[in-house]
Amino acid sequence: MSLPEKVRLVEVGPRDGLQNEAQPISVADKVRLVDDLSAAGLSYIEVGSFVSPKWVPQMAGSAEVFAKIQQYSGVTYAALAPNLRGFEDALAAGVKEVAVFAAASEAFSQRNINCSISDSLQRFVPIMEAARQHGVRVRGYVSCVLGCPYEGMINAEQVAPVARELYAMGCYEVSLGDTIGTGTPGATRRLFDVVSAQVPREQLAGHFHDTYGQALANVYASLLEGISVFDSSVAGLGGCPYAKGASGNVASEDVLYMLQGLGIDTGIDLERLIAAGLRISEVLGRASGSRVARARHAQ
Repeated sequence: MSLPEKVRLVEVGPRDGLQNEAQPISVADKVRLVDDLSAAGLSYIEVGSFVSPKWVPQMAGSAEVFAKIQQYSGVTYAALAPNLRGFEDALAAGVKEVAVFAAASEAFSQRNINCSISDSLQRFVPIMEAARQHGVRVRGYVSCVLGCPYEGMINAEQVAPVARELYAMGCYEVSLGDTIGTGTPGATRRLFDVVSAQVPREQLAGHFHDTYGQALANVYASLLEGISVFDSSVAGLGGCPYAKGASGNVASEDVLYMLQGLGIDTGIDLERLIAAGLRISEVLGRASGSRVARARHAQ
């Protein structure tokens, strides 16, 4: 299978990247990050999450962030809405696209959201109905697709029915997430081969964490399987709280550098993206998690 000519990066830094930070992050800094990413040419940015601040303190103020960002024409500004209350809050904030999460691991589902995979999917039914009524698109995520902190290795056959159910419910795209970053290229290729028998490849995306240093290799393996949408996080923001030593999402800058080297079009300005990552890293008081950014910044 030939490599895709175009790839869409889904920038999850402002949500998935910042939600596990220990230090408070101001609304102004979140707005600046989203605006920097828009200016760099990202066409899809996950801005925040409409969840209880009690559970995810860093996502408090998501409605205010949505109200203050510059919304570029042609750019999708999305939010996580895990329940109907979250969806209603997102709708009130003017959000046009939301995301819902399920897991491929029963143990992870029970530990993370205190219910079975089947029950978690049932919780999305009213969200999907409300989304249809209001013309809001819904993107689905499946976590722990290649490994689980409680169950160990996850077989592709466990992932396929969850992805199929999300697609059948009305998720226009399903992102398969290697939440703890233990996946390898061979397992990644088999994952997409098996799941694509249930969900068209054009409706699948990859979401890779770099805990074991395999994220870029897994992105490339996915490209070989015809996958053309990838979640990534500027400056590699975001660690996984369930995996010891997890280094977080694959850095958007590193994915973009590789894609440019392959001659694949994204419409994103690498230098502006690097600058966005360096700015938020300075706010957080640490070096960027992007190897490309660190190499360019050292020159």
